[in-house]
Amino acid sequence: MSGVLGQVLGIVPARAGSKRLPRKNVRPLAGKPLAAWVIETALASRCLDRVIVSSDDPEVLAIAAGFRADLALERPAELADDTAPAIAYVHHALEVLERRGEGPFGATVILQPSSPLTLPEDVDATIELLAASGADSAVTVVRVDHAVHPVKLKTMTDDRLLPYLEDEAGRMAAHELPEVFVRNCAVYATRRAVIDAGSVLGEDSRGLVMPRERSVDINDALDLSFAEFLVSRGTPR
Repeated sequence: MSGVLGQVLGIVPARAGSKRLPRKNVRPLAGKPLAAWVIETALASRCLDRVIVSSDDPEVLAIAAGFRADLALERPAELADDTAPAIAYVHHALEVLERRGEGPFGATVILQPSSPLTLPEDVDATIELLAASGADSAVTVVRVDHAVHPVKLKTMTDDRLLPYLEDEAGRMAAHELPEVFVRNCAVYATRRAVIDAGSVLGEDSRGLVMPRERSVDINDALDLSFAEFLVSRGTPR
């Protein structure tokens, strides 16, 4: 993407380890590995100048290379355990590519395989929001359903329900509560200065709202089954 941001690097992080859903990134969704869904989305984006798949998993790297040989980027083992922060594999990808003479990249975009229903339009709109707003970062979000609105959250002492944050004060209907949003883990777009400072999310972060039906975040077998249901009914593609 030329202009304000310069070249934009899309990174699909897909390590081998997954405790709640083993081999998650290569599990099939409607006959296609999860990693393949987001690779297709990234390659169809108008705003990504370069896409790589960062993984320590030979099977994931083979899937990436099946799309295009230069997509696969082997991630060192020390950057692929469940304690390694996201910023570590982002720095690794930038270092490797720019050492090869690619870039320089003015922004990075993380696209998660656990969000297979993300569309190219979601990616592009998030990048465009980052560019137009002047913010440090822009991320996709989804509106929190009123049934789990923070005001409704409770703690329990024995079997006694107590407010977690504040008393509902009779506010039980959706229209009585302010809209609340949460990151849906699909897309994270970040300016290079923020990445170089050691963070994926800057102090000024903007949100791009995605609908619930595209905000599935697959972390366990139930999530995967729900995604299968959504795809089977034609949502979203």
